[in-house]
Amino acid sequence: MTARHLQCQILIVGSGPAGLAAAQAASHSASSILIVDDNPRPGGQIWRHGPQHPPSAAQAEHFKVLQHPAVRYLSATRIISTLGTHSLLLEDARQAWHVEFEQLILCCGAQELLLPFPGWTLPGVTGAGGLQALLKNGLAVAGKTLVIAGSGPLLLASAATARRAGGRVVRVLEQAPAASLLGFAAQLWRWPNKLAQALSLATPSYRCNAHVVEALGEQHLQAVRIRQGRRTLEIPCDYLACGFGLVPNVRLANHLGCRLEQGAIAVDQQQRSSLPQVLAAGECTGIGGSELALIEGRIAGCVASGQADRAAELIQQRRHWQHFAERLLRHFELQPQVLQLARADTLLCRCEDVPYAAVAAAPDWAQAKLQSRCGMGACQDRVCASAAHRLFGWAPTPPRAPLVPARIATLLLDSQQARPGADNATGGP
Repeated sequence: MTARHLQCQILIVGSGPAGLAAAQAASHSASSILIVDDNPRPGGQIWRHGPQHPPSAAQAEHFKVLQHPAVRYLSATRIISTLGTHSLLLEDARQAWHVEFEQLILCCGAQELLLPFPGWTLPGVTGAGGLQALLKNGLAVAGKTLVIAGSGPLLLASAATARRAGGRVVRVLEQAPAASLLGFAAQLWRWPNKLAQALSLATPSYRCNAHVVEALGEQHLQAVRIRQGRRTLEIPCDYLACGFGLVPNVRLANHLGCRLEQGAIAVDQQQRSSLPQVLAAGECTGIGGSELALIEGRIAGCVASGQADRAAELIQQRRHWQHFAERLLRHFELQPQVLQLARADTLLCRCEDVPYAAVAAAPDWAQAKLQSRCGMGACQDRVCASAAHRLFGWAPTPPRAPLVPARIATLLLDSQQARPGADNATGGP
């Protein structure tokens, strides 16, 4: 395999709202922008679309930047490792690249927090965001009964997607108590579009102070046992979607050596990380919704391309959405009972079949992996490390290269030096 060599002024990792906004802002000044995403289509998790779910008109406007002459877009492309402070090794299904950049903007988004509970590995059990992704890619739920549980606004969005697909959503279970939800709702007038969105997603099946206790079934999901206030109920269902909010995706940032704060990439007012050549925007710097991701992406794009005056204007606007993010975090804080659902034999690591009891006594994540192989399976600790961090307070360890499984031929390129006269990264996708 021969690696292609690309050079760009700005490399953006992620083509969700923050990444697209960063590219659009930078395109007014930068001569070459490269966007890399491991998904086959742009939009990230929040604007994910499939054959039966085309992007909305508003989303399509953001996608237009991918056709800009200064922008090149590499989809279904994974970052394998670093090749220095200003270079990364990439791979897709056909070839590998050495990419050299002046500025790197991380827009890696977030991932769903899945916490273990008895039966959570049964076929038919997914994450709340995972259900949305499956539905947008063609999962048939017409006539099926669904329960959606966990925490955060994503539950209502997933329920709406399921209903549009013909599913019968019998319960939406929010673990936060009524007082927290009322406090959050009372402030929504400050963000009229969020208030309108909440009203449009409202459903009579919504219950607060309620959570899953156990998924029931032998070979597949048949019912779910829930705790609703002081009552315990069993509800027959075909699908259970259970997600306990989102956590920033800091895997690449941690590998690069960026400073983290409270599980997110630490950035300054200009979205700059602790590394001078690295900026970050969107959910990887803290969960706050698409509106905050968009404005942070614009700030990062302006800063990376030298548009200081425009960045200063946007920084003033950002505070409005940061207030929303702060309230979201406060009012949907996880209650202690949902952190205590796992039994001794409940799997914490699905890939390696590691039960909760096998790691609970470990002092940290590194020792847990050494003693049990937890986190060493196919997902490379993306699910269980986040759960362990929330359950035990263990800090994530910086991942080593390769960041994802890669071809041997690509790994051999890691030790090669990029040749001079590299191709420019501009041009259409």
